[in-house]
Amino acid sequence: MAVWIQAQQLQGDALHQMQSLYGQHFPIEVRHYLSQWLESQLWDAIDLENPQEEFKAKRLLDSLILELQNKAEHQVGEDGFLLKIKLGHYANQLKSTYDRCPLELVRCIKHILYTEQRLIREATNSSSPVGGMMDSMSQKYQQINQAFEELRLLTQDTENDLRKLQHNQEYFIIQYQESLRIQAQLTSLATLPPADRQLREPALLSKRATVEAWLTREANTLQKYRLDLAEKHQKTLQLLRKQQTVILDDELIQWKRRQQLAGNGGPPEGGLDILQSWCEKLAETIWQNRQQIRRAEHLRQQLPIPGPIEELLNELNSTITDIISALVTSTFIIEKQPPQVKATIISEQQAKALLKNENTRNESSGEILNNNCVMEYHQTTGTLSAHFRNMSLKRIKRSDRRGAESVTEEKFTILFESQFSVGSNELVFQVKTLSLPVVVIVHGSQDNNATATVLWDNAFAEAGRVPFLVPDKVLWPQLCEAINMKYKAEVQSNRGLSEENLVFLAQKAFSSTSNNPDDYRSMTMTWSQFNRPHSIKHFNHILAILGFVNKQQAQDMLMSKPNGTFLLRFSDSEIGGITIAWVAENPNKAGERMVWNLMPYTTKDFSIRSLADRISDLNHLLFLYPDRAKDEVFSKYYTPPLSKAVDGYVKPQIKQVLSHRLCVLLVVVSVLCGRSDPVLDGDGDFDLDDTMDVARHVEELLRRPVESQWGGQQS
Repeated sequence: MAVWIQAQQLQGDALHQMQSLYGQHFPIEVRHYLSQWLESQLWDAIDLENPQEEFKAKRLLDSLILELQNKAEHQVGEDGFLLKIKLGHYANQLKSTYDRCPLELVRCIKHILYTEQRLIREATNSSSPVGGMMDSMSQKYQQINQAFEELRLLTQDTENDLRKLQHNQEYFIIQYQESLRIQAQLTSLATLPPADRQLREPALLSKRATVEAWLTREANTLQKYRLDLAEKHQKTLQLLRKQQTVILDDELIQWKRRQQLAGNGGPPEGGLDILQSWCEKLAETIWQNRQQIRRAEHLRQQLPIPGPIEELLNELNSTITDIISALVTSTFIIEKQPPQVKATIISEQQAKALLKNENTRNESSGEILNNNCVMEYHQTTGTLSAHFRNMSLKRIKRSDRRGAESVTEEKFTILFESQFSVGSNELVFQVKTLSLPVVVIVHGSQDNNATATVLWDNAFAEAGRVPFLVPDKVLWPQLCEAINMKYKAEVQSNRGLSEENLVFLAQKAFSSTSNNPDDYRSMTMTWSQFNRPHSIKHFNHILAILGFVNKQQAQDMLMSKPNGTFLLRFSDSEIGGITIAWVAENPNKAGERMVWNLMPYTTKDFSIRSLADRISDLNHLLFLYPDRAKDEVFSKYYTPPLSKAVDGYVKPQIKQVLSHRLCVLLVVVSVLCGRSDPVLDGDGDFDLDDTMDVARHVEELLRRPVESQWGGQQS
């Protein structure tokens, strides 16, 4: 179903979020009438950070405008006439807005389509087994939105009270000036004759008494207004702090946690659209209240009245400054690990010191080239971003390692810093944030253990932990969950590891022979066990192919299947090796069958000829376990046949050949040499390369009998 059709079925908050994507920058009517065209364009093929891609964006803009104009021209009837005018207006509007910056149009549409797909995906998931969790999230979002509405009403109420206070204070000042004028008149009576003074003085004294009584009464009223306003601001700030805590300490921390898990292949952490909108509402509400408090302070200075209001306003001003500081510093985060503004690599100890506000004297643990970048504002998405195009690590300074700790266990982090002001330089912020931990390696041989360090940290780090503390041991089911997440991400499939697969890994990890999953549920694995080369070898297997069976299990599975049935499994002896096991007749004993195992293939083998082509070459491989014809499974991966000769040259082609005749000769060699397994590898697997010479020699001696026995069965 098209994305737009599904988007129109959204409800509640999701529908509101979808509608908020549109406006004058991109009208929702354009999305509606050009839905198929918009969804069929290759927006992701354009690199927004590459200015040379602008001509592609311009071409898409021109096509969009042409599509709108064509849609407008085909409108008929009374309603069609109005729509024709509207669509034509939108075509001109989009051309005017994006003609000089077509990449911004691409950015805008990509943002819209991505958000729609995310909202649809979240709505769809709500009907799945995790629907309860989605309902809980919707409830929490509703509570957050209700709190924002309450804050809006409180802020509007204090704004009204502030205006009333200002109006009353202005009138008070007018009356105060009147009392000063009366007093001046009374003073001037001293220069008049006694008769004139006695005639005018009583009226002025009476008037002065009335005004002063009113001023005294009104001063108390103003003081009460100020105190009431301060109390309302206290209530607003209390709710503001609570709302900010929910968003920053709950929602933002959870987003960062999802970001960690995404580093292990978990589901995408999701965009920051909702968090951004919440933080923008927070910032707007905080700033409105800060301005109100400053205006109240100005009114107090304009008309000082003895009382506790001065101290209250100082507390309010300090509180609101703390709140806005927490918002600014906490929301300086990294949406796409790692880049942001200025980058410095620091050690784990330096990161700890930084979070304790200890003076680190701008220390670093290395030198990063091209580590400064200017942030750019993208109007369509309302975001600031920085893109480090040529950043590279030139030098690293390692710390003294503890005990047996290796370089692949040493964690660093990228510190990102920026400085900016808020409100016409009223407040200046120095903001910093840390990336997820990184491991610096200098050779590919260190990759496995470095990957293990990052995987363990991403999987088991707790929210708000001291950098970069992780548990030293975890339950086996916890580790299985992390491995399964990584596996699904690497093979790009929703099909995870089966219970049998996990039992296979447990057997390797704990050197056990038990096939019962329950035997491993309460077992724990330490970091040192997980990080040792033997364990890493088996866990890295999960990144290749689903084949977690040992040789005996493979034999038991295949012996119940027809001849030619085969499966692929991981080798127990060759790191990353894949072997093919198949069932066929035993050439030595008529009517008996046996399982054969090829020498494991490695990555180098597959760089010469692919796995699918090798399977195609071996004619005795007929059915992929349990019963699927091999061509049905692998044919789409076969290399196409070579084309006709060009310029008189025919290209050579490599093919894999395995002779059944050769298999018999190897058995004969075993008998002649008096050895039970002379041509098998350490796993008992067939070593084709190492036995070719002796095989050819024996074949020469026994050519006729062998050819007689295996005639017509070579492959």
